[in-house]
Amino acid sequence: MSGSTLPGDIVRRLVRIGEQRGLDVASMLRRTGIPVDGSGRPLTTRTTPTQVAELTQELWILTGDELFGLGPAAPRGLFQLVMRSVIHAPDLQAALQRLTEAGKVHPGMPGLAVSVDGGTVHVEIDISRLDDPDHLGAELLATLMHRVLGWLVGRRIGLQDLRLPWPAPEYAADYERVFGRHPDFDADRLSFAFDERLLSLPLVRDEDELADYLRDQPNVWFTTRDYGSSTADHVRRVLERGLRGHWPSPDTIAAQLNVSTQHLRRLLHGEHTSIGQIKEDILRDAAIASLARGEESIVALARRLGFSEASAFRRAFRRWTGQPLSAYR
Repeated sequence: MSGSTLPGDIVRRLVRIGEQRGLDVASMLRRTGIPVDGSGRPLTTRTTPTQVAELTQELWILTGDELFGLGPAAPRGLFQLVMRSVIHAPDLQAALQRLTEAGKVHPGMPGLAVSVDGGTVHVEIDISRLDDPDHLGAELLATLMHRVLGWLVGRRIGLQDLRLPWPAPEYAADYERVFGRHPDFDADRLSFAFDERLLSLPLVRDEDELADYLRDQPNVWFTTRDYGSSTADHVRRVLERGLRGHWPSPDTIAAQLNVSTQHLRRLLHGEHTSIGQIKEDILRDAAIASLARGEESIVALARRLGFSEASAFRRAFRRWTGQPLSAYR
């Protein structure tokens, strides 16, 4: 998601995959600018999308596999090959059919089962062939499938249901940012569902746009806001203006969204967040992005983010991330 950081756990899971493959993960982390401790382990609890994308690319190159060897061989270029077939489908229904057929033909492609029931389309992703105890491959497949469908039709695919067959992690709130919906954890399958009426949407992309999209992999997986339309997405867009010097009040935000302040708070509570939490996330993400670039002093960064003293900023940063500023510089 543009402007947002990602949980550091995704880096730790990528590192574990690299270690299992016998790779020099400490060198990989240094090349991507992710700080490490004395034993070469990643230090940070949050990281930038760019750093995660670069680490993913490193693993792609070194393993020669688009799923890092977590399942049947998915040689580099497989996704591109499949997408060149899908791009010529007339509508979303035909695109899903071609993706389903690809899963039957290419061993490295996950199997898809698409069904329609009561006006709802259910897309189930078969992860039974993955050796994926950290669920990283499954997460990436679900994210990729959802975002590819939205990209093909040029609009967000609003989910009516999202099921993930593993326990809720500490960073469970991040799923809602990515998918626009809080998942049902410990489910019996990996699946998502959306309105059947979306199946008739025409594909709006051409070969040139596909070439650009493929060149930007995997950055678009991690940095593109997925046409977010949840209440939290709307609030974040309004609040982000505060980084330019004036933070809007809850009443101002509610007025811009045409709801009462009390109703806005209820909506955010239903999405497991609040105005204060979203503001802190914005400040945290802006701080981490600046520290990763290394272009501002701590004093200048603290002042830009609205702190009167650097010491107050240091305390807030430790509260946001559980770590000192030095872990990110």
